[in-house]
Amino acid sequence: MNEPASFRILNGSGRAPVVLLCDHASHAVPAELGDLGLSHEQITRHIGWDPGAALLTEKLSQSLDAPALFSGYSRLVIDINRAPDDPTLICEISDGVIVPGNRALDDAERQRRISAYFTPYHSAVAAQIDSALQRCASPAVLSIHSFTPRMKGRDRPWHAGILWNQDGRLAIPLMQALREDGDLVVGDNEPYSGRSQAGYSIREHGERRGLPHVLVEIRQDLIADEAGVAEWAARLDRCFRRILAENGTAILAA
Repeated sequence: MNEPASFRILNGSGRAPVVLLCDHASHAVPAELGDLGLSHEQITRHIGWDPGAALLTEKLSQSLDAPALFSGYSRLVIDINRAPDDPTLICEISDGVIVPGNRALDDAERQRRISAYFTPYHSAVAAQIDSALQRCASPAVLSIHSFTPRMKGRDRPWHAGILWNQDGRLAIPLMQALREDGDLVVGDNEPYSGRSQAGYSIREHGERRGLPHVLVEIRQDLIADEAGVAEWAARLDRCFRRILAENGTAILAA
């Protein structure tokens, strides 16, 4: 059986001034790692990927005519939205679930996973952004994620969360647009903070390069079926187009 690639690209020649990222698109585990000591049910929970995020990103890629990049393997194999030196890059426990296949890894195996799964994805993202820079002065980096409605015994009230650090060119108008679009609870750096270890991709490919960027988290029960995905794709498309129309000069400034 053929293994999935470490990443895939959709609509690579898309013309929109944006590059879409889906860091936790897949729950696949390479055959050489077996099942990491987990059941299929465990791997396909939120600890293994971001349910709904890949389909949502695909819809946005089509509607915006934007290139999109997707991870090929589970975040339990390696979390490509963490820095290479982050202790949670390859987690031994996630939401109370011990991951036997990740326990007591030596440096050689850690570096092998970085080389095999982490670096190819981020190199492809960088190349796609380089390509986008040839058609527009400052392409936006939009990272799509989803979050579980309940974590560590607590319900999470947010319909969507917007993660950002110092650059609010996209985050601030996007939060405003979402709040005005419907009766939504929108988190500002909730349920995760873009100022913590979460959000490596937008820091590396957006903040470091001076490009407008934002990480969008949608609650998983809201995009658990095709209707929910379509609704949120339309909403984000609408909000993003509004931001470009109202503030395009500022957002896309070099």
